[in-house]
Amino acid sequence: MTTQPDPATATSATAGPRAASTATWVRKATGSLKRYRVMAWVTGVMLLVLCVEMVLKYVVHAPESVMGALEWIPFAHGWIYVVYLVTVFDLWSTLRWKLGRLVTMALAGVVPVMSFVLERRVHAQAQARIDAAASARPAAPGAAA
Repeated sequence: MTTQPDPATATSATAGPRAASTATWVRKATGSLKRYRVMAWVTGVMLLVLCVEMVLKYVVHAPESVMGALEWIPFAHGWIYVVYLVTVFDLWSTLRWKLGRLVTMALAGVVPVMSFVLERRVHAQAQARIDAAASARPAAPGAAA
């Protein structure tokens, strides 16, 4: 006696690899977004600290004792910006945005306060896209409807 395949099982079995890849993408995109948000804030704060350091050095003409204590700031900001660029590229490539978005996100790390403004916008758009992908994911086999 032959049995007919259960349509619910057949559907979930064929959707399995796609659901797994969607779940993997959602997890990767969520991680990329979290890393980007952290680095956008760190880069923004360091850029503001760098601006204060430059004002002290070139406008106020702070004494050498003060400037000596602050000489690490430009180097720290430079390396933090490099890490920020890596997180920007990771998020950009994960979400497959256009090149203009990459350029805008990269520039946000060198224009004071722009990283905070752009982070809010990027977070909202990326989170909406991640939520849409997560809600479109088919239910796991055996899950209650």
